Amino acid sequence: MSVTVLSAPAGLSAANRRTDSPWRSMDFWLLSTTVALAGLGLLMISSATYRRQLNSGLDPHLYLKKQVLYMVIGAILMAGIALIDYRYFVDRAALWYVLGLCGLAGVLVLGSVHKGARNWYDFGPFQLQPSEFSKIVVIMALAAYGGAQRTVLDGRRFLIMLFIAGLPVGLIYLEPDLGTSLVFLSITVTMLWVAGGSGRHIGLLVAAGVAGVIFVLRANLLDPFQVNRLLTFLHPSSDPGGAGFNLQQSIQAIGSGGLRGAGLYRGALTTLAYVPEQRTDFIFTAVGEQLGLIGGGLFLLLFLILCWRTVRTAAIARDTAGSLICVGVLAMFVFQIFENIGMTMGIMPITGIPLPLLSYGGSSILASFAGIGLVLNVGMHRYR
Repeated sequence: MSVTVLSAPAGLSAANRRTDSPWRSMDFWLLSTTVALAGLGLLMISSATYRRQLNSGLDPHLYLKKQVLYMVIGAILMAGIALIDYRYFVDRAALWYVLGLCGLAGVLVLGSVHKGARNWYDFGPFQLQPSEFSKIVVIMALAAYGGAQRTVLDGRRFLIMLFIAGLPVGLIYLEPDLGTSLVFLSITVTMLWVAGGSGRHIGLLVAAGVAGVIFVLRANLLDPFQVNRLLTFLHPSSDPGGAGFNLQQSIQAIGSGGLRGAGLYRGALTTLAYVPEQRTDFIFTAVGEQLGLIGGGLFLLLFLILCWRTVRTAAIARDTAGSLICVGVLAMFVFQIFENIGMTMGIMPITGIPLPLLSYGGSSILASFAGIGLVLNVGMHRYR
């Protein structure tokens, strides 16, 4: 089975097309939803870290200040990407791809080790994770190659696209970072499917991905605590003082929030810092405990709107490359949202994948804003 991507919205007359300025075609739904999620993310980071920092005699607004800086840079990056026609980036995808590979290769030699993985560049108080930016680079590279094909995506072209995605995934495996590798697998499978890959080829790719995960888990490429953390969701009570601690505290925090939550800057597990990594991987536990089911539902609704507008942009894109860019960004967001929220509830393995636009961290925020910028760009240039 294959999917044909429409290169332009059907039935749209030339008289109705806005050809004067791309900015007049800005998707304000997508932009406003992104701003709302980012703003609420700042609020939740502040709420999740304020009491712990204050009790430790540290600046209670430290993480908030740093995240504001990341978001300002991200907003500038998003505006810059949206300003330049996305076909400029597509035409130079090979250059970005090589730079991305260099960043991933360099971190294996020059990077800092964090929780058993060498995946960060340290610049004083700031860190840079090249695998986050490589997601965007691979999306552009796959879109450039897939969009340039005028024929059916046969086996040879399928393998070429798979090779394009496989090189960075191989480098990320060496860090090792299994969670980010799974994001790449999601992006690759989705883009290959939309580009016209056959069901048989997609099935083989998924099977190979599953086999790769099993191999990594069994080949001692990960530290024992990393393996235990990945598998603890299967038996969360088996190691309550070790690998299962994060998960048990996370489930308890979300469950204690009830319908309305304990309120911002409140909640015993949040204020007493019982949930490890609450400002980053487990930020949704702060949402669940402090804002309850209603607050968590609001965040999910905003994420749903973001995904809906991305799907819409993919459907009305001017060309196949534009559609594939949107599909790649969509796959990146959907997988990370589902995996991150799922792991806080104990239904998905704990992989260390951040929640887009909410989790603390510069690299994740910049990559998320860059992805949104590309989608906005595709929508703005759908007529010219």
